[in-house]
Amino acid sequence: MTDALLPAAPQPLEKENDGYFRKGCNPLAQTGRSKLQNQRAALNQQILKAVRMRTGAENLLKVATNPKVREQVRLELSFVNSDLQMLKEELEGLNISVGVYQNTEEAFTIPLIPLGLKETKDVDFSVVLKDFILEHYSEDGYLYEDEIADLMDLRQACRTPSRDEAGVELLMTYFIQLGFVESRFFPPTRQMGLLFTWDLAFQNIGIIQRAVQYDSLTGVPVSQQNLLLEKASVLFNTGALYTQIGTRCDRQTQAGLESAIDAFQRAAGVLNYLKETFTHTPSYDMSPAMLSVLVKMMLAQAQESVFEKISLPGIRNEFFMLVKVAQEAAKVGEVYQQLHAAMSQVPVKENIPYSWASLACVKGHHYSALAHYFTAILLIDHQVKPGTDLDHQEKCLSQLYDRMPEGLTPLATLKNDQQRRQLGKSHLRRAMTHHEESVREASLCKKLRSIEVLQKVLCAAQERSRLTYAQHQEDDDLLNLIDAPSVVAKTEQEVDIILPQFSKLTVTDFFQKLGPLSVFSANKRWTPPRSIRFTAEEGDLGFTLRGNAPVQVHFLDPYCSASVAGAREGDYIVSIQLVDCKWLTVSEVMKLLKSFGEDEIEMKVVSLLDSTSSMHNKSATYSVGMQKTYSMICLAIDDDDK
Repeated sequence: MTDALLPAAPQPLEKENDGYFRKGCNPLAQTGRSKLQNQRAALNQQILKAVRMRTGAENLLKVATNPKVREQVRLELSFVNSDLQMLKEELEGLNISVGVYQNTEEAFTIPLIPLGLKETKDVDFSVVLKDFILEHYSEDGYLYEDEIADLMDLRQACRTPSRDEAGVELLMTYFIQLGFVESRFFPPTRQMGLLFTWDLAFQNIGIIQRAVQYDSLTGVPVSQQNLLLEKASVLFNTGALYTQIGTRCDRQTQAGLESAIDAFQRAAGVLNYLKETFTHTPSYDMSPAMLSVLVKMMLAQAQESVFEKISLPGIRNEFFMLVKVAQEAAKVGEVYQQLHAAMSQVPVKENIPYSWASLACVKGHHYSALAHYFTAILLIDHQVKPGTDLDHQEKCLSQLYDRMPEGLTPLATLKNDQQRRQLGKSHLRRAMTHHEESVREASLCKKLRSIEVLQKVLCAAQERSRLTYAQHQEDDDLLNLIDAPSVVAKTEQEVDIILPQFSKLTVTDFFQKLGPLSVFSANKRWTPPRSIRFTAEEGDLGFTLRGNAPVQVHFLDPYCSASVAGAREGDYIVSIQLVDCKWLTVSEVMKLLKSFGEDEIEMKVVSLLDSTSSMHNKSATYSVGMQKTYSMICLAIDDDDK
């Protein structure tokens, strides 16, 4: 009978060949970032050495009075600055890493930017958690060795997630598990002595240069005795994994582009969730300003994929099709221009890789050029044929601009071949201006110059616009052409963030044997378990029970056997005759008590030490499944009390 009342323990991991293999983990494959990690480590050391040399030379230059010494120092400074510039370009090349995660199929498409996974060092939970279980829960920590091993195995698996939905689920599972671990073992008032180390997701030369003056930004792995860093980094990696899934999608198929759009929207949702949920920034790459830019970047790449999906079947030289494609291209150009503007703001400008900002600028000009090109084609090639729906065309043309050029109306322009051609050539000239800017910007960045497919796409688009203009160019164009108006940005599929769906995952608390989390948590304190030996007199226990698991002693008769043995009103019953009762309901505990008849019963109970210890600590932290921070909840509680 008693076996059926034991709480269900977490299911053990399946073993294969004496090793743990988790779904979503690929332990035999390194992440793209880990392949670059050794290069980055060596590069960081060279940069730090060069910065120290430059600082020393600058100090010497300030105090030196001998002309020959000053001349020698200036020469040394020029060499050091030259070395730093070269190291900066090398670091930028490692940071963008677009080639590591792109789809391997040959494709004439502009590369997308993925985020690399943050790397971490091993963490041994064993000693700290065992000690806390003994100290706080008054249980033998060695009874939880398997649970601690499961937690450490899960963390290890998360270091090499597979780039698919299974890998995302693995990271989310660990993130939710960390919520349980935080509630069980991390009191808000003390440090647990566990050091978590995670590297920065990307680095900028300026960060490493400032490291000489400020310890907070060293450009090397961040280490903190704070579970917040662990949780935030796992969440960041979840978003980063979505970006890698998106960049690896086959963008030559409709299904692949739809998957890319979904992946980038989910990446934006995870990163936005990280920004909104964690109120204290553990490192600059997860600061609110940086995360806001990363969210914009993911949504821009999703919008770019929408344009590619619409263009994939082919762009027919048909009026309404060209209007639609022109506005879709304008939309992509607009979001990339907004992204570049955000990347150019301090402090993001100092921290974001230069090649990312350059690529955003390139794409902003490239897609703006496409918008003007397609507008030009629909105007130049337009013909009013019998049965043409002029009313619909007039409406579409009027919606293509915020306002028509001075002296022109939509209907008159459609009917007048000369006006249409002149306006179309004006759009071609503006398209060529944007093409020139995109090619020029790409040529200024060493990393972008090395991406062959990018150079081919930009040059091909520029040449197409140039040839089209050459076919229709006339001698008096410089005098007669007007300034083409901007194309209104519009899309049939507005992308938006997709928040992570943690509630869809079923995750079992590894340490559920400790009891229900609502009672047995790190922010509550109890007396050590007390053994109560008593008997039921004529079937009367002398008390009733209340509450869900774990149940509490209620309406205790002060003269009954249990009360005399030391039971108190409100005690939590944790075991009866060595049967764990922490997860049993009132009816199950009562059934167990009555099964002993009038025999002596040994019941172990604990009592809360104070009522205030059960209240939420008023600090900003995260709890799984809650959209608000504790600080927001507590503010609401305070308002209700007033």
